Amino acid sequence: MFIILNFIWNLIRSELKKRIMIIDEAWWMMKYPDSAIFLYGLVKRSRKYYLGITTITQDVEDFLNSQYGRPIITNSSIQLLLKQAPATAESTMKAFNLTETEKNYLLEAGVGQGLFIAGLKRAAIQIVPSYFEDKLITTNPEQILNIKKAEENK
Repeated sequence: MFIILNFIWNLIRSELKKRIMIIDEAWWMMKYPDSAIFLYGLVKRSRKYYLGITTITQDVEDFLNSQYGRPIITNSSIQLLLKQAPATAESTMKAFNLTETEKNYLLEAGVGQGLFIAGLKRAAIQIVPSYFEDKLITTNPEQILNIKKAEENK
């Protein structure tokens, strides 16, 4: 992942135009100091190259436990928090300055429900994917098997 991101970063720097880079499973980059430093530098320098960066991870602790991850969060203009595990709720609450009500909302949130944070503004949201989006992004093994069976029967 590090090698691929480095290759993409070199392509981005070669031509100035508006782009967005989405890094899913960003925990993998935060797992190792060298790749965490690289991701931190990428986020810090991206605006200069007209690049927006989105990092995605299932556990915000991946960033909070890294000296390079915390500044990535604090430099983000927008955050989207979905359902949180009780074990990480307190640290998430502190890191994002959540109220007790917001923390409880995230603990009880259903699939696709969360808190959208943009600067000082916050809003509870419900994400409703289209049929195509749901097929593309689902991680539910039963649903994935049903999709594969349906495609095989075509």
